[in-house]
Amino acid sequence: MIPQKLQLKNFLSYQEASLDFTGLHTACICGPNGAGKSSLLEAIAWAIWGNSRAATEDDLISLGEKEVRVDFTFSTHGNIYRVIRGRRRGYSPTLEFQVYTGSRFKSLTEKGVRATQQSIIEHLKLDYDTFVNSAYLRQGRADEFMLKRPNERKEILASLLKLDQYDTLGEKAKDIAREFKAKVEILEQSLAANQKQLEQKEAIAKQQTHLQTTLAQLQQQQEIETQELKQFQGKQHERQTWEKLLQGQQQQYDKLVQECYRLKQELKTTQQQQDELLAVVKQENEINAGYAEFQNLQTTEENLSAKFKKHQNALNQRQQLQELQRQQLQKLQNNIQQCRAQLNSLKEQEQDNLYILSKRADIETALTQLKAARAKLNDLDKLQVEVTPLVQQRQKLQTELEKKQARLSARLEELNSRVCQLRRTQQQKQPQLQATLQEVVAEITQLDNKRVYQQRVREKGQERHQFLERLIRSKKDYETRLGELEQKLLLLNQGNGNGNGKVGVKEYPPCPLCARPLDEHHWHLVVDKHQTQQKEIRDLLWVAREQLTLSEREIKVLRTEYREIDQELAKYDELRERRGGLQVQLDNIKKDESLLQELVEEVAEIERSLHTGDFAINLYAEISTLEQQIQQFNYDDRSHSLAREEEKKLRWAEIKYGQIKDADTKLGKVRAQMPEIEEQIVSLEQDLEQQKQSSEVQKQIVVIEREISEIGYDLDEHNNIRSELRKAQFWLTRIEKLRQAQKQYPQLLERINEIKGVMENRQQDLAGIKGQISVLNEQLEQTPDLDKKIAYLDRKIQDRRQQLDQQLGSLGKVQQQLQHLENLQAQNSQQLEELQSKKRQYRVYQELSLAFGKKGIQALMIENILPQLEAETNQILARLSANQLHVQFVTQKATKGSKKNSKWIDTLDILIADTKGTRPYETYSGGEAFRVNFAIRLALSKLLAQRSGTALRLLIIDEGFGTQDAEGCDRLIAAINAIAADFSCILTVTHIPHFKEAFQARIEVSKTAQGSQIMLSV
Repeated sequence: MIPQKLQLKNFLSYQEASLDFTGLHTACICGPNGAGKSSLLEAIAWAIWGNSRAATEDDLISLGEKEVRVDFTFSTHGNIYRVIRGRRRGYSPTLEFQVYTGSRFKSLTEKGVRATQQSIIEHLKLDYDTFVNSAYLRQGRADEFMLKRPNERKEILASLLKLDQYDTLGEKAKDIAREFKAKVEILEQSLAANQKQLEQKEAIAKQQTHLQTTLAQLQQQQEIETQELKQFQGKQHERQTWEKLLQGQQQQYDKLVQECYRLKQELKTTQQQQDELLAVVKQENEINAGYAEFQNLQTTEENLSAKFKKHQNALNQRQQLQELQRQQLQKLQNNIQQCRAQLNSLKEQEQDNLYILSKRADIETALTQLKAARAKLNDLDKLQVEVTPLVQQRQKLQTELEKKQARLSARLEELNSRVCQLRRTQQQKQPQLQATLQEVVAEITQLDNKRVYQQRVREKGQERHQFLERLIRSKKDYETRLGELEQKLLLLNQGNGNGNGKVGVKEYPPCPLCARPLDEHHWHLVVDKHQTQQKEIRDLLWVAREQLTLSEREIKVLRTEYREIDQELAKYDELRERRGGLQVQLDNIKKDESLLQELVEEVAEIERSLHTGDFAINLYAEISTLEQQIQQFNYDDRSHSLAREEEKKLRWAEIKYGQIKDADTKLGKVRAQMPEIEEQIVSLEQDLEQQKQSSEVQKQIVVIEREISEIGYDLDEHNNIRSELRKAQFWLTRIEKLRQAQKQYPQLLERINEIKGVMENRQQDLAGIKGQISVLNEQLEQTPDLDKKIAYLDRKIQDRRQQLDQQLGSLGKVQQQLQHLENLQAQNSQQLEELQSKKRQYRVYQELSLAFGKKGIQALMIENILPQLEAETNQILARLSANQLHVQFVTQKATKGSKKNSKWIDTLDILIADTKGTRPYETYSGGEAFRVNFAIRLALSKLLAQRSGTALRLLIIDEGFGTQDAEGCDRLIAAINAIAADFSCILTVTHIPHFKEAFQARIEVSKTAQGSQIMLSV
C-alpha cells in the first residue's frame, strides 16, 4: 500500500486539512508534542480499517462539530483505490470504496459497511492487526516484544503469525474426535446387544419347526369339519326354501282374507248410502216448495235495504246541519261571555284604584320620614369615607397576623406528623432491618466460604490440568523412548534368523549406541538391558495412562463442582448490594434520631411562640394604634347599617306615591270603557235569538225532516224479514242434497254389483291357496331341522380357526424374529466395518488435535520462522550498529540440576552480543536497546508482510528516537536510508530538531486556534 492523498475534516485536532504524498519517498512528520502528528497515521488506519485509539468513534469528531470525514487515496497491486469514511455524531458510520479506471473513480461499495470493509481487506490483502505489526511501528510499542517473558514472546509471535487458527482447528479436531469416540462406544454397545440376540437364533428355528407341524394338523381337521358343515347347510337351505314358500302362501292367504273383509264393509257402506239417497229423492215436492218461499223473502229484504240507505243518508244530512247550527250559536254565546268578562274586569279595576286612592294621606307622611332618613344616611356616609382607610389598614394587619399564625400552626402540625412518623419508623422498621441485615450478612458469609472453596477447587483444577499436561508430556516421552527402544531392538535382531537368540558371531549386528561389533555374550546383555528398559517404560506408560484417565475424571468432577458453586454464587453480588442498601437504611435511621431531637425542640419553640404571641409584636402594636384613631371619629358601623336599613324600609312610600298617580289615570279610562261594553252585550243577545228562530240552516233542517217521513222506513219490519230469511236458508242445503242424490243414485247401483263380483273371485283364490299350504306343511314335517347341528359345527370350526390364528400368529412372530436376526446379522457386519472406520477416524482426529496443538504445527512453524527472523534482524542491526551488535533466538534450553535429571524445555530467549560478549537485554543502554528493538520490529514487519501475501511497500515509524545520541541518530538515519530502496514510502514521526533536519522532505504539523495545520516542504 502506497499513500497518495489524505484529506481530513473534523478529525481529532484537524478541522480542514489535506496532504499530498505524491513524490514522497522518505519523509519526516515533525512538530511539537500534541500537535497532531500521530493523528495523521490514525486517520489512515481509521479510513481503511475503521480502527483507532479512541474509545468510541464519536470521540474522533472535533469538539463542537457534528461529523467527521476522512478521504484517503492509495495504490496497491498496480491499482489506485480511494476510501471515504465518515460518521455523524450519534449515527452509524458511512463507508465508500472506489477504484480508479483511468478517467474516473468507479464505486466498489457493497451493501453495508461490514461487506464494504471485507472488500477493502480482500483488495488490500492486509488486515489491521498485520498492518500495525508490520508497516506501522506505533508509538511506545517498540520494546514490547523484548520486555515479555520467553513464553509470552512465543504467544506474541504466534499471535502475529495468526497461529491461533490452529488452536481453533485443534479444538475442532478434539470435538470431532470426541464425537467419533462416542460413536465408537455406541457401536460397541450396539454390537454387544446384537450378539446377545443372535445367540437365540437356534432356539427360535426349532420353535418355528414345531409350530409348522402343529399348524398342518389343525388345517387338516378344519378341512374335514368344513365339508360336513357344507352338506348340513345344503339340506337346511332346502328346508328354509320351503319355509319361505309356506310363509309367502300364508301371507297371500291373509291378504285375501283381509281384502274379502274390506269388500264386505264397502258393500255395506254403499248400501247405506243408497238408502239415504232414496229417502232424499222421495222428499222432492216438499223441498221445492220451501225453496220458492226462500226466494220470495230474499226479494222483500232487498227492497227494504234500498229504503234503509235513503233513510240513513237523510239522517246524516240532518245531523251535519244541526252541528253547523250549534257551532254558530256557540260562537255568539262565547262573544257574549267575553264581553261580560271584560265588564267584570273593569269593575274590579275601578274598585282597586278607589282602594289605592283611599291611602293617599298615609303615603304622604311616609315620604316626609324618608327625606329625613336620607339626610342622616348622607352624614354617616361622609364619616365612613374618612374611617374606611383606617379600617382597611387594620383589616390588612389582622389578615397578615392570621397568616403568620396559620403558617406557624401548619409548621407545627407538619413537625408533629414528622415526629410521629420518625418515631414509628424507629420502633417498627429498625428491628426488621437489623434482622434482615443479619440474615443477609450470614448468607454472604456462607457465600464467601463457598468462594474460598471455589478458589480452592479452581486451584486444584489448575493443578490437575498442569499434572495432566505433565502426564501427557511424560506419556509422549515414554512413547518416544519406547519407539526408540523398539527400533534399537529391531536393529539388534537383524540377522537373527531363527528368532531364538542363537546366531553365529558374524550375524550379530553392531551396538546401536556406539556402533562397535558385539559377541554373543554382550549381545544378550544389550538385548536384556533394552528389554528390561522396554518393560519398565511400558509399565510407566500404563501408569501414565491410568493417571491420565483418573485425572480427566477428577477434572470433570472438579469442573462440575465449580459450575455448581458458580451457580450458587450467582446471587453474591446481589446480596452485597442488598447488604449495602440495608446498611444505608440503618444509617439513615440513626441520622433520623438526631433529626428527631431537633424537630422536638422546634415544636416546643413554636408552641411557646403561639402561646405568648411574640412572633408578631409589631403587628399587635400597629393594630392597637389604628383602633384608637378609629374611636376618635365616633363612627359606628352598626348605626350606619341601621340608618341604611331605615332608608330602605321607607322607600315603599315613593313606590306607593307613584301608584296613586297611576290609579287616578286608570280610573278615568275604566269609567269611559264600561258603557261601550254594555251596548255590545245587548246587540249579541239579539243576534243569538234570531239564529235560533229563522236562520237558513234551520230551514234546511225542516226540509230534510219532511223527506225522512215520506220514505216511510220501518226498522222493526226489516229485522223481522231478516230473521225469517235466515231461517229459510235451510232449504238451500236441502235443494243441493236433492240435486246430488238424483245424480249419484245410478252410480251407487253400479258399484254394488261390481263389489259382489270381486268377492266371488276372492273366495275361489282362498280355496286354491289353502290347498297349497297343506302340501307345504306335509313336506316340512318330512324334512328334519338341522340348525342345532350346524351351530355346533360352526362353533367347533370357529374355535379351530382361533387356534389356527394363534398358531399362525406365533409362526409369523417367530419368522419375523428370524428375519430380524438375519437383518441384525447383516447389520452387525456393517456396524463392524463402521466401527473400524470410526476408530480409524478417531485416531486420525486425535492425532490432528495433537498436531494442531502448541507443540505440533505451531511449534514447527515458529522453529521454521525464527531463522528467517534472526537473519533479517541481524542484517538490519548490522546497519544500525556498524556490525557491533548481534542477536540470537534460542528455542530450547536445559533445566537446572544434574546432567542425568536435566531436561530440555521450550523457550524463546533472545541473546544479544556485542564486542564484549553476550549480555542480558536490560544491561544495554537506551540507544542500544532501541536499535535492537527497531531491528527486530522491522524484521517482524517485513516477515509478516511476506506471510500475508503482499509486499511491504510502506513503513511508518512513530517516535522512539529520543533515546539516541547524535551518533545513534546518524546511524538510524543511515539505516533508514539503507533500507529505503526496499520500500516505496517511509514515514518517520519525531519532534527532535536534529533528526528532522536529516530529511529533505518534511511534513510539518503545528497547532493553531483553527486546529492542527499541515505544511509540506520538499
